[in-house]
Amino acid sequence: MNTIKTTCPYCGVGCGIEATVEDRSAHRVSIKGDSNHPANFGKLCSKGATLGDTVSLENRLLYPSIHGQRVNWDSALNHVAERFNAIIAQHGPEAVAFYVSGQLLTEDYYVANKLMKGFIGTANIDTNSRLCMSSAVVGYKRAFGADTVPCNYEDLELAELILLVGSNAAWCHPIAFQRIRKAKENNPNLKIVVIDPRATASCDIADLHLPVKPGMDGLLFNGILTYLQQNSRIDRTYVDTHTDGFELALSEAMTTAGSIEQVAAGCGLTTEAVSTLFDWFASTEKTVTVYSQGINQSSSGSDKCNAIINCHLATGRIGKPGMGPFSFTGQPNAMGGREVGGLANTLAAHMDLENPEHVDRVGRFWGSANIADKQGLKAVAMFDAIAAGQIKAVWIMATNPVVSMPDADKVKRALQHCELVVVSDCIANTDTSQLAHVLLPATGWSEKDGTVTNLERRISRQRPLFPASGEAKHDWWIISQVGQRMGFKDAFNYQSSADVFREHAALSAFENDAEHQQRDFNLSAFAELDGPSYNALQPVQWPVTNQQTAGTARMFADGQYFTANRKARFIPIIPRPPVNAPDTDYPFTLNTGRLRDQWHTMTRTSLAAKLNAHRPEPFVEIHPADAERLGLAARSLAQVQSLWGSMLARVELNSGQQMGSLFVPMHWTAQLSSHGRMGALVNPVVDPQSGQPESKQTPVKIKAWPAQWYATILSRRPLQITGAEYQVSVRGDRYFRYELASTERGKDWRAWSRNLLAAVEHREDDHCWLEYSDQQAGHYRTAYLPDHELQACLLIGPDCELPEPGWLGSLFGKKELSRAERLSLLSGQPPKGEADIGRIVCSCFNVGEKTIRHAVQAQQIQSVAGISACLSAGSGCGSCVAELKEFLPKPS
Repeated sequence: MNTIKTTCPYCGVGCGIEATVEDRSAHRVSIKGDSNHPANFGKLCSKGATLGDTVSLENRLLYPSIHGQRVNWDSALNHVAERFNAIIAQHGPEAVAFYVSGQLLTEDYYVANKLMKGFIGTANIDTNSRLCMSSAVVGYKRAFGADTVPCNYEDLELAELILLVGSNAAWCHPIAFQRIRKAKENNPNLKIVVIDPRATASCDIADLHLPVKPGMDGLLFNGILTYLQQNSRIDRTYVDTHTDGFELALSEAMTTAGSIEQVAAGCGLTTEAVSTLFDWFASTEKTVTVYSQGINQSSSGSDKCNAIINCHLATGRIGKPGMGPFSFTGQPNAMGGREVGGLANTLAAHMDLENPEHVDRVGRFWGSANIADKQGLKAVAMFDAIAAGQIKAVWIMATNPVVSMPDADKVKRALQHCELVVVSDCIANTDTSQLAHVLLPATGWSEKDGTVTNLERRISRQRPLFPASGEAKHDWWIISQVGQRMGFKDAFNYQSSADVFREHAALSAFENDAEHQQRDFNLSAFAELDGPSYNALQPVQWPVTNQQTAGTARMFADGQYFTANRKARFIPIIPRPPVNAPDTDYPFTLNTGRLRDQWHTMTRTSLAAKLNAHRPEPFVEIHPADAERLGLAARSLAQVQSLWGSMLARVELNSGQQMGSLFVPMHWTAQLSSHGRMGALVNPVVDPQSGQPESKQTPVKIKAWPAQWYATILSRRPLQITGAEYQVSVRGDRYFRYELASTERGKDWRAWSRNLLAAVEHREDDHCWLEYSDQQAGHYRTAYLPDHELQACLLIGPDCELPEPGWLGSLFGKKELSRAERLSLLSGQPPKGEADIGRIVCSCFNVGEKTIRHAVQAQQIQSVAGISACLSAGSGCGSCVAELKEFLPKPS
């Protein structure tokens, strides 16, 4: 066995992993947290812990193809290079684009950016990170003169007040949230405030939840700035010595948020809640404000970021232990992409496209006279240009924009009519790859070799566990080979990822000194790093210089910033409501986000059966009063529709959801759900500064979807299903689960089900089948179990009240069912004496709601600690703790 230290490929926390390869040929590996990694100290969330279930060759892209025909690498690379060159020759460099991803490693990102901006000569390279953190970049750059995250995880543990703003960290950054939870347990004085329209799992540890009106966070933080001034809490020495622009920012804040009453009314909050927040912020020096997509994904996201930063600058709470404005990025290497200039409006090594000195410097370093000197098209504008025929060729790397982009149906149509679509990915079948003319197989996590940077600026190695599968190649190699074939051979003659990293580090150090206006991003200590040292690289926070070889824990401790005069800048903020407000036709505000156990478009996480059990279908959360008014029953299907598209989703009633607002998850694709793509609904309006879409405030309407029948199918083998408009498929443990519904009337269920289950290789012997039918009531159930081993079962009914398939799913783990199990099978309920775990609550230990409820009642458990001691639930990543509390007895 071989144990390798690597880094998790999911969220921006950047957890260290110890992967023990048990069978290299079978891709069998066991996963545990790296107890020495400073991001997680051995803890892993449910997604990270199940990485070993996702490294198979299932649905892997294993060889290059052109128009669906397998080709060798030379043919594919030559084709891409020749077609790009031909389009550039005819239409100019602005006719081509790259759309890349925070799933790329820094080395991949660097080479892609160098090819497009440095040698093709256009900045038409953007990234899916545009959708999650580009507003945070603008906020930091406007305030600090550079895209510099000042904080680290230790600050969360040293703080005495943490504001979680638009951040459901409990689900989206679970291990960082567990550090906050632990800090609160260790420090009774630590107060947690959650500022979010929804009552999320993060509210579990909150001392105060402010369900702010969607989009009005900027007004709230303007109110804090005003309150600080009115109560003499401004750090005048710091403001006068280290900042510019305070008076104008304060004037704007006082105009829009002059009193607690004004702020409360504008934010839809009580004056008591606002007053408490203001008082806590004013009186608590050690304050960290954590903000994420709820702030960034807005048409005024950049301003909201600066409204937060203004409050920290006004109090001098930055650069010191336990305080600072802390942006939580979503992807594993969104930060690495920022370092190399992966955004269409930035240049490599935190330099700027519109600064002639920077353009000249990078051009001299790269040896190119053709470097881009103006911003390229940001993500939404890029796909608009593809739709308009202005961009003729696009290369999409490691992302799935047909699912994740706003107005996703338009994105799909744009790619369908694009002259050349190249997709490099590790996954064969995605919504986007189906539209590609050229498919290039890339290595996936467990095969990649490079670095990532987490949300506290910590660079960690991602090391390969297995050789590349099939003919897959590293992304940096694929891009380099195309660059060479386009005529730029000397500039892309890399032999290893270490070569790329060394050049990346050298560029960061090039003319990075006081004489040339010192820059924040500096890896000069690694500018001559050799291969063995690169392979042994330990986690470290940049800047890492020859003077600071151990890295830098936090920035701006000396009050020196990266502006021309070395002072931070206050930005005057005028709060703006969402561009498109709800109206009589579209009366609800749609909020979107992540789930606890899924990641992006589920190409990886859907392979892990454990991760599909908690939320197996697309759903829409709605307040019970809104649901009652509209006649929407729990678990029924509803159609959610906007000006841009529609989706179908299961109705979930949640009193923590604001009335007038809805929430849907972002993960489902056309590969897994017939009508579950959230991106089709989302408003494509963007922040004018960052280009980040307003994914949290789309006006929508919702209505019941008139399903005539519902069905649940569990099958040991995958099925090809026809005859149902609504279809969702997920993987279970040893079975596949299908949820179906249709507006068409019922059919000959016996014939339909036998035909459908033909893939199970069934025998026509009726003794192998169990069957129940009530044609008048619309119920039909059947199961196929030759030799008493369950192969498939199908449950059909006229409404959504079908049995929860938890117990039925467990039967696929048995070689032979007992007589009692066979007699109970079609009821969907276990025989007396057998356990039914119910819907999964704790994915780490596969603990269901019925198991928890029984244990709490039988053993009179009074605390989550008691549940954990009895069932282990909640003792893993801890993401389910908030849900576990719902099973405890309510105080009388």
